Amino acid sequence: MAQSVWGYDSDNGPERWHENYPLAKGDKQSPIEINSKEVQHDSSLAPWHASYDPGAAKTILNNGRTCRVVFDDTFDRSVLRGGPLTGAYRLRQLHLHWGSSDEHGSEHVIDGVKYAAELHMVHWNPKHGNFAGALKQPDGVAVVGIFLKVGKTPKPEMKRILEEIENIKTKGKEAPFLHFDPSILFPKSRDYWTYHGSFTTPPCEECITWILLREPIEVSADQMAKLRSLSKNNENEPMSPLVDNWRPPQPLKGRVVRASFK
Repeated sequence: MAQSVWGYDSDNGPERWHENYPLAKGDKQSPIEINSKEVQHDSSLAPWHASYDPGAAKTILNNGRTCRVVFDDTFDRSVLRGGPLTGAYRLRQLHLHWGSSDEHGSEHVIDGVKYAAELHMVHWNPKHGNFAGALKQPDGVAVVGIFLKVGKTPKPEMKRILEEIENIKTKGKEAPFLHFDPSILFPKSRDYWTYHGSFTTPPCEECITWILLREPIEVSADQMAKLRSLSKNNENEPMSPLVDNWRPPQPLKGRVVRASFK
């Protein structure tokens, strides 16, 4: 398996990532399965809050592995604070993981339940100088995870991202994505689980404070189908649907998951 070509197929998928990225077998890997019975309620966990500047949104792209929206993170424009975090973390990008059907696609699993998709908002701690520096520190990155479930009352806010999919159908395609406030994607409830883990893609750096929101947001079956219409191949190659870009749950290895709610 060549260094640069990790993916989600049998020959380069999550089971083989550790061959080139030994950290993938580390002690603090993500995602995990959360078992409510083992979660510890922590009354000291503060509420989290995000203040995002819609002007920070820049582009949306298909990198062959996910659909990603990129934000300007050169200063504290769009930040996440509170919760388990100390200080403000800057929003850098958001991306999605989804399945080949509505029955699975999320990376984290809650009491055996898999959602249709999972949205990750990736923030980094500017005290470490830059994003690359933050990746080397245990408190370097904070990710807000939001589950997507297929339902009758889809969240209209997802529409904006999905409308742009027509412009990034194939790998390497990028389109302007301006004036977008990602906080419209948050569910009503701010309840969350938190634990220390890793990126769910190679090199799987263990620098992430996860803030996983308990309440999913709803999308329509049509919206999910739109995500699956993306191709993981380049424009001049045959269409190959970009689906099942999720990593299975990793061993907890003694970590404790805390909850902001009882």
